[in-house]
Amino acid sequence: MSLPEPWHFERLSLPGGLNLNAAVAGAGPLVVMLHGFPESWYSWRYQLRALAPAFRCVAPELRGYGESDAPRGVHNYRLEALVGDVREIVGHFGQSRAVLIGHDWGGVIAWVASLMLPEMVQRLVILNAPHPRQMLRHLRSNFRQMARSWYVWFFQLPWLPELLLRAGNFALPMAAMRHGAVQKRAFNEADLDRFRQALSRPYALSAALNYYRALARRDLLFAPPAGHWLTRKVQAPTLIIWGEQDIALGTELTYGMEDLFTRGAEIKYVPDSGHWVQQEKPHLVNRYILDFLFPVAAR
Repeated sequence: MSLPEPWHFERLSLPGGLNLNAAVAGAGPLVVMLHGFPESWYSWRYQLRALAPAFRCVAPELRGYGESDAPRGVHNYRLEALVGDVREIVGHFGQSRAVLIGHDWGGVIAWVASLMLPEMVQRLVILNAPHPRQMLRHLRSNFRQMARSWYVWFFQLPWLPELLLRAGNFALPMAAMRHGAVQKRAFNEADLDRFRQALSRPYALSAALNYYRALARRDLLFAPPAGHWLTRKVQAPTLIIWGEQDIALGTELTYGMEDLFTRGAEIKYVPDSGHWVQQEKPHLVNRYILDFLFPVAAR
């Protein structure tokens, strides 16, 4: 007989007026897990199981996804709004600091939160998500990464991306997940159904694409002014876990990052994984995360 899952679901009513659905598990120091596209809280199922014995784990469905509110309009998906959600999640659980773990878009949000609100981020764990300054560097000089990032510009089109991605019960994004995985057994149909559900509400897919639209219409087009958060260094102790066979984000995005941190960063490369590293190699990823977070748990 299988053991019951450690998580339950809570409706988080945030001070800014947004309501987010979140999987919550365990007790202890607060850990907030931020998922990517086209995923949901469910992408953290293995980490929720591994970390719940020592931590209070919160894996929200980001704004727009699943049962979380999906405000209309591209401006509602700017980085400041997304980081604001994280700040309010931390406060909702009565804390001023938390460990942030982020993958893909969730990783981008975690990076930016560590720069905008350094006092809030106790430790930072990033999985296959480039530091924003690194991404800007490579989008302007690395032709290979420019080609790999073609979808960012495709998503700027009105209605056509929604039409293509929704066709055949989200056949294209689900096939992309399977195609981009080195460990093909990482996703069965039941797993993919979880991600389909997170995009199935009327505005959910547009909301998910608005992350890219908001980013490209402002943050990718203009150089940051002096004193902008992007010019700061990451202060939190940082662990980066990178599936080396990521077809969308090259490993070179992790090179030459020494000037981006006040105390450096630990990087763990996973050679037999693609983009979905925490689902393709969960036991290895869990070990890396638990080792990195041991000082937090010990306190």
